[in-house]
Amino acid sequence: MSEVTAVPLRPIAKGSLTKLWIGIGVAFAAAIGFAWAGTRAQVALAQPASEFMASNAKKSGVQTTPSGLQYQVIKPGTGPRATAQDTAIVTYDGKLADGSTFDASESHGGPTPMPVGRMIPGFSEGLQLMNSGAKYRFWIPPELGYGPQAMPDPRTGKVVIPANSLLVFDVEMLGIAPPQPGMGGMGGMGGGMPTGM
Repeated sequence: MSEVTAVPLRPIAKGSLTKLWIGIGVAFAAAIGFAWAGTRAQVALAQPASEFMASNAKKSGVQTTPSGLQYQVIKPGTGPRATAQDTAIVTYDGKLADGSTFDASESHGGPTPMPVGRMIPGFSEGLQLMNSGAKYRFWIPPELGYGPQAMPDPRTGKVVIPANSLLVFDVEMLGIAPPQPGMGGMGGMGGGMPTGM
């Protein structure tokens, strides 16, 4: 036969129950926040590029060119402006609308030479707006990017830019070099951004 020993329970201190409910409320709010953050990427990809661009155009500091390229000057430059015949030395971070990075100069070892006139139309146009030393953010609609063509990473074959994707680039122009003979498009993700369509 076993014996049960009664252990006296101490009463709950005044205010502890309130703290418990506040803690539960904070945990619940955090769970909702994490769930929202997890679905935000899917919502961004599902939103048509035209809707995003219309909304983005209303933001402070965002400018839209006649072609539909949107840009924001993060840091103005004081050097020369690139032309379509130039090769710009840039650092860049290319992202999709959901914020996922599909390419970055850092993954290729740092600053990257870009033949300005041989890039996708939106990137080429954006580079020609910049002075050396400037840092810009570009929002490139699908028709100035890759349009209905999906772009795979040539190293893996995995599609990194879905068809009809809005592209977002943070670009810093470090300098301009004269064009070099034989320097064609950068040939996909392995040596820089994929070239134009």
